[in-house]
Amino acid sequence: MAKIRSIYVCNACGAESRQYFGKCPTCNSWNCLVEQKLAEAETSSLTRPSMKSRTATSRKHKAPAQPRLSLTFNQIQDHPQARIPSGYFELDRVLGGGIVPGSLVLLGGDPGIGKSTLLLQTANQLARETPILYVCAEESGQQVKLRSLRLGMADNEGQAIGGVQENLYLLPETNLEIILEELESLRPKVAVIDSIQALFYSALTSAPGSVAQVRECTSALMQLAKKENISLFIVGHVTKEGAIAGPKVLEHLVDTVLYLKAIALPATACCAQ
Repeated sequence: MAKIRSIYVCNACGAESRQYFGKCPTCNSWNCLVEQKLAEAETSSLTRPSMKSRTATSRKHKAPAQPRLSLTFNQIQDHPQARIPSGYFELDRVLGGGIVPGSLVLLGGDPGIGKSTLLLQTANQLARETPILYVCAEESGQQVKLRSLRLGMADNEGQAIGGVQENLYLLPETNLEIILEELESLRPKVAVIDSIQALFYSALTSAPGSVAQVRECTSALMQLAKKENISLFIVGHVTKEGAIAGPKVLEHLVDTVLYLKAIALPATACCAQ
């Protein structure tokens, strides 16, 4: 039977400790350690060959050095991929010319800065050519529909203007397993996760938004995106200090980090406008 043990994970930096401290030993943040229960998997000797047997075999039959799975650069075939235009010049510019297929883009910013609005408009533009999945984990489908009306994306009856929204699918869901199943079934070129802090993985006992949940959900989404060549836009919350909430591994798992920030114009510029 697997043994249950507890570790304490820092919500600020993601550092792990076997005992609780009032202040994180790594980042010196106060009252940020959260208990997380883990099951120690029992390792079998059959799945892990002993070092002694491998050493004895290598001494008897010393074969010439040969690679098993690694390849040289000449053996790797080139597969040029065209970037997907988002429909907005500035967004394409900061992404290096468009959306890279199979990439993960983390979009952060202060509350109300326009993260969801920008991604909804971008999804609406991309839906002209290909199916797009918009996972609204923090809002209902009705709320997203009302925003689309305010943005002029649809008429009062919810019908798409010019057939733009026919390929735009909404999924109001927070369960990671259901989201992964929908991504595998629909296989869109681009998907939006709004937001990663609202998702939860049922196998973990921690609450949504915790270090463990954010890490596992992002890792699972990354594996599926690379496997199915799906470009993912992930919305991330920020802390009161302005940093993206969650473990630092979140920023390392994604390919690109975009941060929206409001810039105050000079008084002369405001008067000129």
